[in-house]
Amino acid sequence: MKLAGLVEYEGTDFAGWAAQPGRRTVEGVLSEALSTVLRQPVKMSVAGRTDAGVHASGQVVSFHADTDLRPVLISYKATAVLPRDVALRRCVAVPDDFDARRDAMSRTYEYRLVNDEIRSPLERHHAGYAPQNVDLDLLSTAGELVEGTHDFRAFTPQKSYHIRFQRIVTRSRWSRHDDLLRYRITADSFLYGMVRALVGTMLEVAGGKRGLTDFDRLLSGGKRSEAGPAVTSRGLTLVGVGYDYSNLWRNER
Repeated sequence: MKLAGLVEYEGTDFAGWAAQPGRRTVEGVLSEALSTVLRQPVKMSVAGRTDAGVHASGQVVSFHADTDLRPVLISYKATAVLPRDVALRRCVAVPDDFDARRDAMSRTYEYRLVNDEIRSPLERHHAGYAPQNVDLDLLSTAGELVEGTHDFRAFTPQKSYHIRFQRIVTRSRWSRHDDLLRYRITADSFLYGMVRALVGTMLEVAGGKRGLTDFDRLLSGGKRSEAGPAVTSRGLTLVGVGYDYSNLWRNER
């Protein structure tokens, strides 16, 4: 049986998604939990390979399992043996050819940023911190410039495993909620470190250190050194993955 799972995790104490020898990763603990519940080795495909410290409320995995357990029981049993900072929130049967990574049509990330003179202890694991004055109008305009098809090589490390640097961004918007800034971006896929580098560079625009024209130029390609610094990973969350289904989780049972 082919299954899809909706995974949520608090990324603070993980060295990212991908399994690494001797390091605590989301893939590592989830594979171990599923293997325990299903009593068989489990190999997963994942929609987004998040970096160290990055959180997820809408990560999606797919895997094969030779089992008579109902999918909903798999999610209950796996979450019961998982550590407290990760959960398998949903589990559904899907077509045998479904692949969480290959079939994903979009990914959506949100970056949260405390913009206040005093940092917030309660947000220390879930938001970046920007004490400087931020022009929300400039920030919003910069965000809107990101929408469309662009070459994002200036927003990923120069020595990158990527071959194609063009991405299609369908949504890129900033909003303010009291002293908390939120940036939400949806694209077909993302380059390594792309969102954090975009946020760091847009903050330079909003702080008067960089012009909108210069930022717009970087969206046509450029060197990583020409863009701004990446913000901390702790403010970033993978909030959703889009598929060609009206509701991937409608068959949960």
